[in-house]
Amino acid sequence: MKTTRLTLSVFLAVTAAAVLSAADPKTPSRVEVTFTDPEKFTDAADAQRGSDFGREANLQELRQYIERRATRFVPEGQKLSVTITDVDLAGEVEPWRTPRMSDARFVKDIYPPRIELSFRLTDASGAVIKEGTRKLSDLTFMMNLHAVNRDDPRIYEKDLLDRWISSEFRPNKK
Repeated sequence: MKTTRLTLSVFLAVTAAAVLSAADPKTPSRVEVTFTDPEKFTDAADAQRGSDFGREANLQELRQYIERRATRFVPEGQKLSVTITDVDLAGEVEPWRTPRMSDARFVKDIYPPRIELSFRLTDASGAVIKEGTRKLSDLTFMMNLHAVNRDDPRIYEKDLLDRWISSEFRPNKK
């Protein structure tokens, strides 16, 4: 049942990505997300632990999320490039618990989400406005009430990214 649900979710995510990327080929994206050596990431795969399919599905979901959310904070004429260098999803796959649950991820507060990334925000001429490297982590991730969509398996990672994007790229208040 969970495998069917995961497969269906991945199929829908890939289909949605294809539709969205083909929506307007003339408009360049203001946000670009790349991954450096994703096969070496700490824990980016999910139910199909260690498989390219599980890892790619999770990373594609995170890429789309960053692109969609960060676009709201990047003004026209600017470009944000984000390079993710490591992902450690919240929770852990614990196949020793029982054979029937070998594809389940157990989320406990001892397994917080962690994402390492570098970014560069440039203006229309390519001049760097802001750049840096960040190690995102949230040791209190299970206490966050604003992570309300508990049905989303990547809610903790998305919440971590939301807080980084809104704090890093918040418009200057005068």
